[in-house]
Amino acid sequence: MNNTNRVSATARALRILKALKGHTNFGLSNQEIATAIGETPVNVTRALNALIEEGLVDQVYGNGGGSHYKFAHSIQMLQIAQSCISEDERLIARLEEKRRRIRAGSQNN
Repeated sequence: MNNTNRVSATARALRILKALKGHTNFGLSNQEIATAIGETPVNVTRALNALIEEGLVDQVYGNGGGSHYKFAHSIQMLQIAQSCISEDERLIARLEEKRRRIRAGSQNN
């Protein structure tokens, strides 16, 4: 695989992750993803296989009782997102503590 193909395959996988936003519970079908990102279902399948292998996407049964698989962000992907939120929460707590200490110190002057 040459460098251009690798870049486009990477971009395709990233577009799939973006397309799955808001579909964590019931997922999207291969065709729905293909339509959303403007790719062929075959290319979507290749990218999905890589994302599944890396633990970033899971196959889920779609809503409506159908037997067709759909695809959604995996628990591992959601844990990555949660760790970003947790890091932000720690930063906010530090800033709030700093602000509290600054205010307390200014009242003593």
